[in-house]
Amino acid sequence: MDFNQQIIDTFRANGGEVNEPMRFGKSLVLVHVPKKDGGERVAPLAAIPEGDAWHVVGSAGGSPKHPAWVYGLRRAEEVEIEVPGDPVRTLTAKVFELADEERDSMWERFKAFSSGFAEYEKTAEGRVFPIFRLAP
Repeated sequence: MDFNQQIIDTFRANGGEVNEPMRFGKSLVLVHVPKKDGGERVAPLAAIPEGDAWHVVGSAGGSPKHPAWVYGLRRAEEVEIEVPGDPVRTLTAKVFELADEERDSMWERFKAFSSGFAEYEKTAEGRVFPIFRLAP
């Protein structure tokens, strides 16, 4: 089974809490990203909640290229997201890409959330990681 599918299955089976194969706790959402071919991809993404919104970042583990799902979110006005809860809830969320100070402020929150995000800056060759607000 691939790594992402294992995380997705664990998320759904445990009310959105994932501690195996990595320790995420309840800090993930599953984003149903529309693909260019009309299909859909479910992406488990680290998320920072704020009010009723969830923020996700296209870090791609510090790659110099955006993950494919970034382009899907940029094309979408709305997506389905699965959020932690008992049971896991599925919501329709509008997609907003953050810019300027709002993006920079949220990036600082991601780095405070996990030191891994700060490490990604070292290998991204100057790429600015896109951050999206997903809100009902």
